[in-house]
Amino acid sequence: MRDRISSALGLLVSVGLMVVALRYVTDFWLLSFFFSLQPQLGVVAALGALACLVLRRSAFAYVLLAVSLLLCGHALWMQREFLPPAASDVAADATRFRVLSFNMLGNNHANVGRIIDMVNGSGADVAYLMESGPLLHHLDALSAAYPYRIGCGIVVEGCDLMILSKHPLEHPQYLSLSDLRSDRFAMATVHIGGQTVQLAAIHLTKPYFDTYHATELRRAGVALRKRGGPVVIGGDFNSDTIAPDMQAFLRRHALQATGPEPATWPVAAGVFGIPIDHIYVSKDIVPLSLTRMADHYGSNHYGLIADLALSPTR
Repeated sequence: MRDRISSALGLLVSVGLMVVALRYVTDFWLLSFFFSLQPQLGVVAALGALACLVLRRSAFAYVLLAVSLLLCGHALWMQREFLPPAASDVAADATRFRVLSFNMLGNNHANVGRIIDMVNGSGADVAYLMESGPLLHHLDALSAAYPYRIGCGIVVEGCDLMILSKHPLEHPQYLSLSDLRSDRFAMATVHIGGQTVQLAAIHLTKPYFDTYHATELRRAGVALRKRGGPVVIGGDFNSDTIAPDMQAFLRRHALQATGPEPATWPVAAGVFGIPIDHIYVSKDIVPLSLTRMADHYGSNHYGLIADLALSPTR
């Protein structure tokens, strides 16, 4: 009986490892969600391999354990590629600013008051809010802290993706990155510390909806490249940084994470969830810290707050 259970468990672990390992030979969209789960699936597979060894020691179980650990290790290594340098020099006269990004959940009406208080008290210079429809009739409560806005009646009529700012927003623009969702990519220019910074808020389609995710990333990249200059792009990417199309996007546009990325979804999974919400910056902006909000405010996502520095031009 122990041999049969060990063999059956080994087969399940093998299938799971094969699915994750396919990322090294294909970026097929149907498997893309599993690519974001590589660290979690690697840990589960390692535990399964250990269970196989407890039931019956075999060379095959040792191989499964080794492959599981390799996949976990490589996932961590891929995350490190996009982290900012550990010791970044920040000029004494650098301008510090804060960016908030939060998918508040489109039917989260019960927590509107708490969310407004959180945004107003966050100290953020700029806030990217996704699925912000519940705020439509409460925008005045945000206008004192954030007098500048695009979305929810400004530039576009819809109230979904919104940028709030303490600084004037110039050259605002909304793009529909695919025919699946409209107006889920917003850009604007701000001047911080005497320098021009391009703001970009994004909400991508889930990666298992055909090739939409990769296509939307490419189109967003084209729009960013046309603007040029320092960039802060944040939002709900619906994928981990280690997903193949995400890696290609970050490399192509020389973007980096703003710190070790915490899990943001689903909130019930806590630290065992997936970091699918991100704040990325170009290399001319120095990330100081990235933190996950302590509360999810009734959303199925945790929000992020990034502290950044922008050195003055010489």
